[in-house]
This record gives sequence, C-alpha cells and structure tokens, in this order.
Amino acid sequence: MDPSAVTQRVWELAEPLALAGGLELVDVQYRPEGGRIVLRLLLDRPEGGVTLDELTRVSRELGDLLDAHNAVPGRYQLECSSPGINRPLLRAAHYRRALGERVWVQTRAPIGGRRRFRGTLEAATAEEITLDDPDAGRVAIALGVIDKAHVDHDFSRPAGPPHARSVREAPCSRT
Repeated sequence: MDPSAVTQRVWELAEPLALAGGLELVDVQYRPEGGRIVLRLLLDRPEGGVTLDELTRVSRELGDLLDAHNAVPGRYQLECSSPGINRPLLRAAHYRRALGERVWVQTRAPIGGRRRFRGTLEAATAEEITLDDPDAGRVAIALGVIDKAHVDHDFSRPAGPPHARSVREAPCSRT
C-alpha cells in the first residue's frame, strides 16, 4: 500500500478520535526507521500541554481502530507523541498559532538566493507567511513553496507556563 494512502487513511481514523478527547492531530508520519516501520502521531491540546494519560488513551483506542480497519499493512510500531518544543508547522493554522515566535523555514526553491530562513514570524495568512530574518530582512514566503518548517525555540527567552505531566512520547508497539 502506498505510504501516502496509509497516512491519509490513518488521518481519517485518528482525527475524530483526537477531537473527541479535546486534542488536535498535528501530524501523521509513516516511514521506516531503524529497520522497522513506525507510525507516529503528533497530538497536542489547542492550548498546549498534552498529558501522558491522553497519549496513552489515544494510542490504545487508535491501535484497536487501525487493526479493525486493516488500515496499516504488516507490522508497525505505533507512537503517539506531543509535537515537542520545536513544533512542526504544517498548516496555515499552525503558523497563526506561532505568531511572534522564532521559526525555521526551508523552501523548495531559493528566495533571494536562500532556501533556509530563521526569524520571528510576523504574519500568517492562508496563502503566505512573513518573517523577520536577521540576515535576510523581512521575507514573505508562500505556503506552497515551504518544504519544512518548525518553531525554533529560543532558549534565551523565558518559557511559558509549564504544563502538568507534559510528555514527548508514549510508544505502543502493534504487530
């Protein structure tokens, strides 16, 4: 089965489950890692701070659901994780949430001779983002040309309020 078809099917099954628990499905990744197939879901609360209990619940329920629908061929390892401090930016809503934060962006094609940018995210629409890169200045980047992007946490700035029992990963193997 085509990996993108697996990812799409898992998304269709996982998103309603996440939403029912008050969580946001940030990303679904399906790929080989270290000689095994890993199905990784990144989940968060809209306000941040997903808990180990929430990730464990989704992992158990989703594992049963995936098996019942034969959504993933063969053996795989299911991992449910938070997106972490350097949260990936994949959709327009992710960029809007990151306004005012430092972000790292890589484009598919050069913009002004560069493909990598790091700076403060100043604006985000459904079509493009604008960031202030100390080296490149103010740069507008169409969402369609972005290859990869994530929040680039600035450890010199004070962190926001800590979240109770926040975790990075709760693995659950499925065979």
